[in-house]
Parts: sequence; C-alpha cells; structure tokens
Amino acid sequence: MTPERSAPGVPTATYRLQLQPAFPFAAAAAAVPYLASLGVSHVHLSPVLEAVPGSLHGYDVVDHARVREELGGEEGLRALARTAREHGLGLVVDIVPNHMAMSPRHNRALWEVLRDGPQSPYARWFDIDWEAQGGQVLLPVLGAPLGEVIGELRAEDGELRYWDHAFPLREGTEDLPLPQLLDAQWYRPVWWRLARTELNYRRFFSISELIGVRVEDPEVFEATHATILRLLHEGVIDGLRVDHPDGLADPDGYLRRLHEASGGRWTVVEKILADHEHLPPSWPVAGTTGYDALRRVDGVFADPAGAGELTGLYRRFAAPQTDRGGEWAATARRAAYKVLTHELATEVERLVRVAHKVCATSPDPALRDRAPWALRTALQELLVRMEVYRPYASVDPASVVTEEAAAEARLAFVVPEEGGAVDVVRGLLLGRYGDGPDHVELRTRFAQTASALRAKSLEDTAFYRYVPLLSANEVGGDPGSPAVAPEDFHAYCARVQRDWPAGGVVVSTHDTKRSADVRAALAVLTECPQRWADTLAEATRSGEGGPDAQLAWAAWQTVFGLGPADPERIQGALLKHVREAGLYTSWTEQEPPYEEAVAAFVAAGPCGAPGEHVRALRAALEPHIRANVLGTALLHLTMPGVPDVYQGTEAEYRALVDPDNRRPVRFPPEDPGVKGAVTEAALRLRRRRPEVFGDAATYAPLTAEGPAAAHCLAFARSGEVVTAVTRLSLRLAEAGGWRETMLPLPPGRWADALAPEREFTGHARVADLFAELPVALLERVGEAERG
Repeated sequence: MTPERSAPGVPTATYRLQLQPAFPFAAAAAAVPYLASLGVSHVHLSPVLEAVPGSLHGYDVVDHARVREELGGEEGLRALARTAREHGLGLVVDIVPNHMAMSPRHNRALWEVLRDGPQSPYARWFDIDWEAQGGQVLLPVLGAPLGEVIGELRAEDGELRYWDHAFPLREGTEDLPLPQLLDAQWYRPVWWRLARTELNYRRFFSISELIGVRVEDPEVFEATHATILRLLHEGVIDGLRVDHPDGLADPDGYLRRLHEASGGRWTVVEKILADHEHLPPSWPVAGTTGYDALRRVDGVFADPAGAGELTGLYRRFAAPQTDRGGEWAATARRAAYKVLTHELATEVERLVRVAHKVCATSPDPALRDRAPWALRTALQELLVRMEVYRPYASVDPASVVTEEAAAEARLAFVVPEEGGAVDVVRGLLLGRYGDGPDHVELRTRFAQTASALRAKSLEDTAFYRYVPLLSANEVGGDPGSPAVAPEDFHAYCARVQRDWPAGGVVVSTHDTKRSADVRAALAVLTECPQRWADTLAEATRSGEGGPDAQLAWAAWQTVFGLGPADPERIQGALLKHVREAGLYTSWTEQEPPYEEAVAAFVAAGPCGAPGEHVRALRAALEPHIRANVLGTALLHLTMPGVPDVYQGTEAEYRALVDPDNRRPVRFPPEDPGVKGAVTEAALRLRRRRPEVFGDAATYAPLTAEGPAAAHCLAFARSGEVVTAVTRLSLRLAEAGGWRETMLPLPPGRWADALAPEREFTGHARVADLFAELPVALLERVGEAERG
C-alpha cells in the first residue's frame, strides 16, 4: 500500500473530534471539508485502537495491534487520512500508554495471563503484584460476597462465567468441584467492594475496570506501540497526544523512548501542572496539552476582589464546615486523607509492604525498628502534602517531597521519636539509602500513588465540595485563588513562547467539568457578587433551599452558567456532583433518600419557577457574558502555543461535565454566530501566517493608557498581529466606560481581521477599537507614514 503523504510537522491549530460507534472515521471524513474551511491544520482524534465494544470514549483499549473496527478499522482510518490530506490537513491521535481495559473477554493478552498466570508471555505486560493475594489476581466483579452468589457462577466450555463476565479456566481444572476450581485458578473473583483494600493490580486512579500496563518494559513498549508507530511512519497520522503519563512508572524514560521511536513527531502530554510548577525541561515533547493555559485564560476574567466577596457570601449562604467546603486548603487536605484511606487504600497498603520490606531487610541500622503503622502514617502524611502531582527522575525529588512537608508530617506522631519514620521514608524517596529493586519500587509506587491521589482528591472530590465559584473548579485550576493578574498572564505567555512554543492550548476538552462558555458566564459573578446573593435570596424566598445549602449554591450557579437547557442535563450533572463530593452520598455508598431530595430540589428550584430569577439575571448580564466568551476564545487562539478547538466550540458551546460534554455536534454548527466569526478569523490568520505564531515568533504585552487601562488586555505577536480583549466589562461599565483610554499599537497600519475596512495606527482609542465587539484582532498591513 502506498504510504500517504505526510502533512507539516507542527500544527498551527488542531480540532478535537470524539470518535465513537455513532461517529466513526467516515463521519469524521465527512466533516473534513468544513474543518479545513475553518482554518485548522490538523484533526485531533480521540483514541483509535480497539476498545471495549460500544465504548463512547476509547480509553479502554483491549488490543494495541488493531485499529478499532467499530470506527471503520484501519482502512477507515486510512480513508480519513487521505481525505484530510486532500484538504491540506493532518491527523493527531490520542494514545493511552498507561492502562488497558480489565475485560478478559475482549482483552486477549489479559485472558492469557489469567489462564496461564505469571508464566504467560503476557504477564510482563500488566502491573500485577503476584506476591499478594496468594499469587491470584483479585477480580472485583461479584455483586456480593462469594458465599451469597456462588450459585451464579458456572464452569462450561473452558470458561468460568458470571452473568456477562467470562474468564479462562486453568488447564486441567475444568472438572473440579466449583469451590476447588476457584481455588485452582490464577485469579479469584471476589465481591466488588474488596477492590478498595485488597486489589493486587495497578489501576487507573481508582477505576478497577482499567488495569495498569508496564510500558517501562522495552518489549511491552514495542508490542503496545507498534501499530501507532507504523501508522506514524507510513504518514497516516502526524502527531500524538499522550494520555496520563503521570500514571507510568518512568514518564521520563517513556517519553524519551517514544520520541526516538516516533522520529521526533509533534507530541503533547496530558500533564497537569501546579501554578508554580514547570514541565520538566528534559522531556522531549512539544509541551503539555494546555490545562496550564486554561487556568491563566480563565483567571484574567475573574475579579480578585469580587471573588473574595463571593466566597464570603457563599460561606454565609451555605455555612460549610471549614474542611468540608468552607476553606479551600483545609477541604483539599481532608479530601486527600479520605481518598487515601478509602479509594486508594490498596495502593497505600502496597507502599507500606514495600517500605517495611526495605526497612526490615536493610543492613543499615537507621532503617530498622520501623513498624508498619508508623511507615503507613509517614507515607500518608507526606502524600497529602504533595503540592504537585508527582516526582520525576529528571527533577530533584527534594524539591517535591520537601523538608517543610516532612516537618509537618512529624507532627502526626504523638511520640516524637516515632516521627523518625518520616525521615526514613523521605530518605528512601530521595534515594539516600540505596537503589536496590525494592528501593526503586517504593519510589515508583509512591510517585504513581501521588498522581492518583491528587487527581482523585482535588478534581474528583474537593472540586465538588468547595464551590463558591464553579468556574474555578477546573482541571489544573486553583479554586482558592481563581483570579490571575494581567501581568501574570503576560509572564506566563512569555515563558511559554520561550520554552514550549509548540505546546498545546485548551479551554474546553472532553475532560473539562464545564465548557469555556459556561465558565466565562460564571466568571461575571465575580463582578457582581452582591447582585448574585440578592438573586438567590429572591429565588429561595419560597423555601426552595435544597437538601443542603452547598449543593443548592452549586445548583443555582449551574443553571446560571448553562442557561436554558434540558432539565435532564442539569439533573445528571448535579447527581454526579453530589456523588463525587461524597458528603451525603457517593458512587459506592449511595443514599437514595438524599439523592431523591436533590432531584426534587433541582426540579422545583433551579429548573422550576424560582429559576426564573437566575435566568433573568443571566439575561441582564448577557453583554458581559458575551465579552468573556469572545475574550476567552480570542486569547485561546492567539496566545503562545498550538490551540486545540474542542468539537463544536467554534460556536457558542455550553456543556457540563462528561458525559454531557461528549454529546454529538453538528458540522457545521447551525448558527456559528459572532464567536464563530472570531474563531474562523483567528484560525485562518494562524494558518496563513504560521511564522507569526510559531517557534520563532515573539510575544510582547501591550499596555493601555488612561482611566480604564486595566480593562484592556492586549499583546502583539511578532509585531504583525495584535490581540486585544475586554476584561471585567461589568466593572468597566459601572466605572463609566472606556472614556479616553488609549492602546499604543506597534508601528504600522493595522486592519481589523473581522472588518478589514477598519484601520488603526499609533495610539488607538480603545472605545473605537471595541466599537463593534468587545475584542479585536488586528493584522499589520503596512508601515506607518513618516513625515
């Protein structure tokens, strides 16, 4: 087969499509002409390898050797690639190195491991602790303890079956009585609740249906990447997005191996960075997928003073306990303890076993006499104090597992001398006591557990408990400090242009809890906190207070941000909200009376007549919401990095947490509106003039002058393109508008990309610049006249 021609290496902009059986490769190919006209350079595809049948996302891979048949198979992918090339587009594909589906019926490699045990050639693929559970892989699939459901298991045709589950039988065990047959297998089906404490394989976070893969093993890397790499080298695909590298044993080594094997193709990694954290400079990637950019874009549209006032009003309205939603740091810390002792209890136990083994067998007296309970306490206290997702081999571990954290951790011990366990554990993590296999395993497991802890405790727990401003509760965000000063935004952009100019930039993704347009609306509340509180007072006057006030505050904000929508969407998102929060119900300990009360409140309150008060406020604030929506879109598309446009977001797009944000979209949108025009203008400009935005481009802040200067955020790219947006437009209107505020432009004549007949030079009046829209995108069309 003739290899397809490869597209240019670094995208100017990508467009993310969510593939699923109802939207296969053929549907993506049908959208290509529209996407090409929009101005992107590459189509960004969700995972394309064989997944669990019916999967709506593709992250549950079952076979790395095959392109997913439900999407059209490899021929369908090649046809999509040819169509893309015909329209000048390339393909970027999402890959999932960390895990596979725990679905033996569909996962052939896993099936053989369960049949043949650690002697299987596939045993090295999976991160299984064969020393635990008597050498059997624990399978948490039973609906109740074994004794209650043993009659529902049956052995036939060489398989053990339990409802829709099927497992292989070890050779020679088919004719054994069922109890003995179960004991004779390389696995043990158990009550699903045992997964929390007894599991002996690494999972994706706390999802037992996804089993960790050992891509640090060169043979496993080759086997699981061969098809993707072949498609890269044959020119079918052009770039990669790496899902969740933080789950890997050795992200540094993996990325080096991937870079070499791919020939240095454009690759971005889904790495969540804390505010003060930088991507390891040694990583051979283009950059992150862009959640660090999302945090800065959202932040410049939040009023810091108003956000603080809003938090105070929330505390009065909801009266949350300090560590259960009242104060961010305390809430995050309590959530971390809860996750460690519940969802990640089995991961902590494995850490304790390894640490105790190292200490008990060490020739160094300094490690001896450390009880498992003390090591557990030390590990937990250090884990909850991690301020980044995990340590890396290429970053000084002492800067991650800090002495300050250790000093706090020692205070958890009543007897100070027992607090020495903290110093022992920290020393082991810093490599001060050797590099034997168990020492390496401890460091590796600690790092993997740390990343799972931070994701589960922050994004999946604390974000649903601390809710004064929902727009701040986003992946990579800092709910305790939602606002970003313009000078900090500019400093971030300058650093990205210098260090990672081809990294990703996102504002909406398949994982964002609220789309950018919903968050843009919510940010306006920081400009009118008292008005929001007064509106809620009106809305709740009839007694629609909800089963708990924290949920009520979040529910009212949800309908404000989303605007008019099908009540079922709101109900679904808020049910997920209360289960993730875990304060009164959860996914595993559901409380039907509470959940029924939540549903009744949402129907009668936010989705009922009282909701009209909130909808009226949104209507009154619509011009300011529009300013934030357009400003967010333009910053996203013109700041340093490669913007990724999530499907449908070129037009106004209001979505809540998944699965709401993975609903099908239309190509092209029915009414792209002004946002569509802004998006298209920016994307086409990027495609036409890639040098203005690429590796060798420059970024220069532009500072407005005059009474409303703080409300104009502007910058120049390579002296050829100027972006200017309005921030805090409600505060601006209340202060009297732009008046004589001016924006000094770089030399030359500047044409409006949306209305080329409008030109500006020198010091432009900001009121004129924003006469038509609250944003402006200017392109230099000539030198200024000299005289």
